[in-house]
Amino acid sequence: MAALCQACSSSSTTPLLLAKRVFSFPSSPYIFTSGHKISRHCSSFRASTFASASTSVCVDLKDLRSNELVELEYAELNLNHKISQEVGHVRIRQHVNPLSSSFSKPAPVPVWDEVYKDPSLPLMVDIGSGSGRFLLWLANKNAESSNYLGLEIRQKLVKRANFWVNELGLSNVHFIFANAMVSFEQLISSYPGPLEIVSILCPDPHFKKRHQKRRVVQKPLVNSILQNLKPGGKIFVQSDVLDVAQDMRDQFDEESSVLQHVETIDTEDGWLMENPMGIRTEREIHAEFEGARIYRRLYQKR
Repeated sequence: MAALCQACSSSSTTPLLLAKRVFSFPSSPYIFTSGHKISRHCSSFRASTFASASTSVCVDLKDLRSNELVELEYAELNLNHKISQEVGHVRIRQHVNPLSSSFSKPAPVPVWDEVYKDPSLPLMVDIGSGSGRFLLWLANKNAESSNYLGLEIRQKLVKRANFWVNELGLSNVHFIFANAMVSFEQLISSYPGPLEIVSILCPDPHFKKRHQKRRVVQKPLVNSILQNLKPGGKIFVQSDVLDVAQDMRDQFDEESSVLQHVETIDTEDGWLMENPMGIRTEREIHAEFEGARIYRRLYQKR
């Protein structure tokens, strides 16, 4: 069937809405994920012809902002962006000081069988879970096989993420307001099931040398992760800041007696070229939109 291309300029609908309509068709085999990454230098992308429509849509990327690309990446979640009275307007600081006394108290351990339908399932922990979309997408894809826990130091993001959990009706994902540097051990050692994956994705860089002690990957956290991670469990780290990525790499490389670096065919200079999780994080999308490289490293416990 010949595809007809409806130019964006001929429609009063915005390019983002056109793209959303294409990807919202349940019969469409095309999903806008990391498997279909788009270079910011690409002039356009086409959502190809699908069974329930007679036309295809061309979307010029020059008309899309990075936050709109984030919406496309996570479109299938269909998240409710209406701010509830309980959550309030979510305006947050991009960087906070985890060494502040206000973040020194360990987060209380939840009653796990109240948090998860089955707390014996393997657990993935995302340290610095941000908005939570990344974990929500994974939890939605693996509702019966894995549990997901996001640890985030910005409380409003946690409230909104748990609001979305309820909106989606998921029983295998939860978010906790916590400073991972002081709460990880207490929380994860109490979890009934095995710790299968830990991810630390684009953490706060804290560029100034005197502030680098604020970076989340420090020796005590590394030790706690290794102690709780099951044999064969994985650690996935990444950053769009080379210095931060190298710092994380150096600290986990030091544990070579316990960890082995996972090489893939998509490895360059020891860095993974693709995100192995099946979905990009919001920071990845923003950074790649700006032309930045993402430095990724994957480890497995021996």
